[in-house]
Amino acid sequence: MSDIFIKLLNDVRQCKLCQNDLPLGVNPVLQISPSAKVLIAGQAPGLKVHQSGIPFDDKSGERLRAWLGVNATRFYSNNFFAILPMAFCYPGKGKSGDLAPRPECAGQWREKILQQLSQVELIIAIGAYAQDWHLTENKKNTLTETVKNWQQYYLNYTPAIIPIPHPSPRNNIWLKRNPWFEKDLVPTLQAHIKKLGDQHDKLSP
Repeated sequence: MSDIFIKLLNDVRQCKLCQNDLPLGVNPVLQISPSAKVLIAGQAPGLKVHQSGIPFDDKSGERLRAWLGVNATRFYSNNFFAILPMAFCYPGKGKSGDLAPRPECAGQWREKILQQLSQVELIIAIGAYAQDWHLTENKKNTLTETVKNWQQYYLNYTPAIIPIPHPSPRNNIWLKRNPWFEKDLVPTLQAHIKKLGDQHDKLSP
């Protein structure tokens, strides 16, 4: 692990850029390593994750791990999964769920961190904010359209990108209306994760 990476991570952990705009103060939550093979690009920590300091330590995380086909041990292996939300701190509550990720965070840190994740072979872009960043002008007009066209990003991007909805229980209705997601997309996602995991295990000491 390079001195540049270590300093960058320390700087992120000590960041107070948004502290005056965060209802519960700063507590950056992320999981990164230069050797990570899969990048989980999320939104921002929820209240429970803010309190525990562990990414996806909630119902959303349980569903996400099921979609990925992995257990908690694999999920929290930073040598395999990098977990990099669009904002690292809990933004607070809005009228219909959590507020949007603070934009200052991505502007300050995201590109610098991504440059250090050179081994990533697959990006899982969760929700509209991560899809805006990683798919830019190739994103469709709605999240549903973007996720429906997942093969376009999966086959034509390097690293491959798979856009998915947020695994929050708030999206249960969306999942019922779009059964193709768990029928068609999730098996491909699980197969790719398994392939990368098997390769990773063979190379690990």
